[in-house]
Amino acid sequence: MQIRAGYKISYDCPQPTPMILTLSVHPSRIDDLITLDRMLLEPPIVPNTYHDSFGNFCHVIRAPVGRLTMSTDFLIRDSGEPDAAAPQAEQHALEHLPVNVLIYLLGSRYCETDRLSNKAWSLFGNVPKGWPLVQAICDYVHNRIKFGYKHASPTKTAWGADSEQRGVCRDFAHLAITLCRCMNIPARYCTGYLGDIGVPPDPAPMDFSAWFEVYLGDRWYTFDARHNSPRIGRILMGWGRDATDVAIVTSFGPCTMASFKVITAEAPPHPTAAPMA
Repeated sequence: MQIRAGYKISYDCPQPTPMILTLSVHPSRIDDLITLDRMLLEPPIVPNTYHDSFGNFCHVIRAPVGRLTMSTDFLIRDSGEPDAAAPQAEQHALEHLPVNVLIYLLGSRYCETDRLSNKAWSLFGNVPKGWPLVQAICDYVHNRIKFGYKHASPTKTAWGADSEQRGVCRDFAHLAITLCRCMNIPARYCTGYLGDIGVPPDPAPMDFSAWFEVYLGDRWYTFDARHNSPRIGRILMGWGRDATDVAIVTSFGPCTMASFKVITAEAPPHPTAAPMA
């Protein structure tokens, strides 16, 4: 299938403001692009583009005084298959894990393994290891947290989400990631596009989405504690330890979001995409 995706986001800056933007499709999906995922900046700015330590595309800019608008609009191929499932996937002992995944066992800014370790072991210590354990964690988080955009907070951690029992998709991901790490399962935070493909349309305005991946067997598998069911059409933008590593905009000075629009939907086969209004 083909998916059309993109964004148009504006910020007002009272002074020249350095920013790091993590808004591009992840390098692992570049070969799937039908049209370019080219970030347009208005007023025009030439970014310093680089790969961060997690392999994500990042762009460093200095936003001028006034309004900055960033946008893109592209087509991408997708298999149309739901998230892969492997109920027999094995959970490895720590000493047998690849060393490059060990960082995803450690606590991080939004994932306080030290505060949730005792609770994790009391809840899941007797659950069979591997896939059943991750699914049990997803079931707990899905039932524990009430979703609502009004519950969003840039400072809410996994502990806070579990205590408040409310949040947005990033809070579902942070809590599930933390509980997985407490149970010795490497887990990383993912952000990207997820449209209403194969599910009833959500009347709320479109947003970027957060989910997570765990390392079982010999690969990473996708889980989504908010929706708690396999979905079609995820377009990865970035992964890291938690939302800190893949924030769409990290500003080094005051700025205010003035507008925000995201699109992602199945598109009929055609070679180009119409511009976003």
